[in-house]
Parts: sequence; structure tokens; C-alpha cells
Amino acid sequence: MNIALIAHDKKKQQMINFTQKYKNILVKHKLCATGTTGRLINEETGLDIRRFLSGPLGGDQQIGSKIACDEIDLVIFLRDPLTAQPHEPDILALIRLCDVHSIPVATNITTAEILLESLHKEENPNWRGIKDKY
Repeated sequence: MNIALIAHDKKKQQMINFTQKYKNILVKHKLCATGTTGRLINEETGLDIRRFLSGPLGGDQQIGSKIACDEIDLVIFLRDPLTAQPHEPDILALIRLCDVHSIPVATNITTAEILLESLHKEENPNWRGIKDKY
């Protein structure tokens, strides 16, 4: 499973804590992230992460293109709904792409934990197969 990890500046530490907690699950999957988030996760956890550009330089758009090309299975985008800065990644564009392509997206830590717990319980969840039923 290909998992994208993105975090607004004020949520980066929460993302690091999250990836430390779920390292045993995340290590089994292919991870990618925007530049700074990916670097911080790698430094703190040792997880292998494909890093794209930083969000302000277009890393979120690079991940968006992977979503559009059906190369991402899950997005965890910990966003700061109250004080996000203009230079930070555009959550609305990524959510739109995830909705168009039926990709699960977590925008807060609770949803992210629920999605990863489901990965732990079911090694190969058929999230993509669900959209074929409807």
C-alpha cells in the first residue's frame, strides 16, 4: 500500500509522534511525503520515505499527481484548521482528488489512527474494490 504523509507546520510534531507510534505498521508500506515532513519523519523514526518537494515548492501537487495516476492508496494530511499559513499545502485540492479517486484521506489524528488500525487488522484492505461496487 502506498501512503502519503503531509503535515502543516504546526502539525509536524504530531505527525512525528504518530509515525513513531505506528512505525510497526508503516514500515510494511511504501511511504511518501512532502519534503520537510518526510525529512523529519525519517530523522525521528528511520522509516524509508520517498520525499517530494516541500509543500510551498509544489510537493503537495506532486503527491496530487500520484493520486490522479492511481499510485496512492491512503493520504494522511494533518492540517492546521486554525492558523495554516499561506505557504502551506492546499488541502482542498488534495481532498478533491481523493474524493474523485475514492482514496481515503485523514485530516486529523483520530481519523489517521482509525485508518492505520484498520491496516493492522486487515493486511490488504480492499478500499479500492469498494468503489467498484457502487
